[in-house]
This record gives sequence, structure tokens and C-alpha cells, in this order.
Amino acid sequence: MAIWLWSFIGFLSGSVMYAHLLARIARVDLRTIGDGNPGAFNLWQAAGYRLGMLAVVLDFMKGFAPVAAALWLNVIHPDDPAFIPIVAAPVLGHMFSPMLRFRGGKGIAVTFGVWSALTAFEVTLVYAVILAVLLVTGRALNGWRPTSSEADSFMVVLGMLAVSVWLHQRSYPAAVFWGWCANIALMIWAHRAGLRVFLKKWI
Repeated sequence: MAIWLWSFIGFLSGSVMYAHLLARIARVDLRTIGDGNPGAFNLWQAAGYRLGMLAVVLDFMKGFAPVAAALWLNVIHPDDPAFIPIVAAPVLGHMFSPMLRFRGGKGIAVTFGVWSALTAFEVTLVYAVILAVLLVTGRALNGWRPTSSEADSFMVVLGMLAVSVWLHQRSYPAAVFWGWCANIALMIWAHRAGLRVFLKKWI
């Protein structure tokens, strides 16, 4: 019972679309910015780094807070498969927010928050380094010009795939790996349009 209660709490936490709310305060329509994603990075582009950074932090916290609280209260343990829905719930809430008629963002900042709570920031730092390497490589291959949103989608998913190698090398419990499987599946779904365009172009 506690697992599903905390999963519901995690979903509600993830479903609060801070970038959308801040965009309304700034009188910006995120649907007209970039790829139309109602997330923190488009808000950054449209309204500046202050609101963008605030949205990133809030999106991070809505993934971090419910998972950290569940761990602190001993509701879940990283070696217990029952924690998987609690880990997935904030990302799911962000992607399918009732605030936006069950549409939402791509869940990157929320994912960072979830894994920061689950692994004491270890996997978050690894993922950030991988993404930084991929970004520099992508820009170098693109003549040091900004990469396309489709390439960004590919790098986000590829970076998360690479995280599985770290999880294996560090001998994380199988339940953590299954939590990663749920997370990567959601990320592939969220980035499916960009991945489709990118793969058609390069494969």
C-alpha cells in the first residue's frame, strides 16, 4: 500500500509543470519556442537564464524530493524491486502531466533529480559527464555549430544507455537496473520524434 501511495505522491510531484507556470508569469508561450516542449530548457531560451535556471532547479527537486523522502523514511530500498514505480513516477508525472491534459516535458531534469536521490548523486555526475562529452563531440562534428534538437534527443538517450555500463561496473542491485530500464523506456518515448528524424538521416 505504501509503495503505491508514494508512487502517487511522486507522480503528483512530477506533474507540476514549473516551466509552464513560470512561462505564464513571463507571458511566454513555450509551444512556439524551439521544439515546443514545455520544459525548463525552452523557458531558458525564451525568458532568460534566471527563469530557466529556476525551472531547472524546481524540475530537479520534483524528482529528487519524493525519492529521497521515501528512502529516508525506509519506504523503499535500492535492492527492493518494489521501489521501481516510485522511481519512475516523477518522470511519468512530468511527461504526462494532468496540468497539460496529460502532455508534458521530456523529463531530463527530473531524471537527474531521481538518480541523485537514489545514488547519492553518483549516477547523476556520471550522466552529466557523458552528456558533456557527447555535446562537445557533436558540436565538433558539426563544425562547432549548435547541434539540432534531433541530435540532442539522440545524445540524451545515448548518454542514458551508457549509464547502464556504469551501473554494471559498480555492481548496483538488479532492482536499480530495472529502475534504469523504466527510466530509459520513458526517455525513448519522450524523445521518439527526434530519434526518428535523427536515425532516418544517419542510418
